[in-house]
Amino acid sequence: MFTGIIENVVPVRAVRRVSTGIQLTLELGALADGLELGASVAVNGACLTVASIDGTSATFDVVAETVGRTALGQLQAGDGVNVERSLRMGGAIDGHFVQGHVDGMARVSRIDTGGGEWKLWCEPPAELMRYMVVKGSVAIDGISLTLVDVTDRAISVAVIPTTLDRTTLGRRRVGDLVNIETDLIARIVVRQMEGQSSGGSAAPPGQRGLTMERLMENGFA
Repeated sequence: MFTGIIENVVPVRAVRRVSTGIQLTLELGALADGLELGASVAVNGACLTVASIDGTSATFDVVAETVGRTALGQLQAGDGVNVERSLRMGGAIDGHFVQGHVDGMARVSRIDTGGGEWKLWCEPPAELMRYMVVKGSVAIDGISLTLVDVTDRAISVAVIPTTLDRTTLGRRRVGDLVNIETDLIARIVVRQMEGQSSGGSAAPPGQRGLTMERLMENGFA
């Protein structure tokens, strides 16, 4: 489990293609202190397991399913990635609960920078839009963010200067792919609401997604 608060952006040292996927080697620097084999680390929002450690660098085995579901397969040596070590008992939760299970990729469709604001728009897969709600949470490349706008096809998040400086979001350009993880609580609520409204089957398309009216009707607000 993670919080979506990125500890550092670290460089990719090597990407090696293997029969089962890829082997990803990162230069973790100080984040390697105390890291053990088998530990979980979120890399651009994907939970990976430490396979080997060499000084301050660590190598992770990324299986084919993860390569296909995330943008990790596009990484090259020299790229920067967002890194967060797993949440420890008693640790602060400043973002939201992030599992490190990427739901899919979204393409950056627009970046607004007017009026002193930096807002990123992206288009997640259609099946993920049901879990998006204004002022709700979403993890983009492992970063805990608050949804500002939700349309039929796109979402937007406003990013503060600190987040731009401490993560890879400031390097994103229109057309880039980013990893998306929807909010765990939103998924639970939507599934329960759909079960109540349709006797356990999926709700019709016009009734999918979160709205304040639906939350109130089902006793969640």
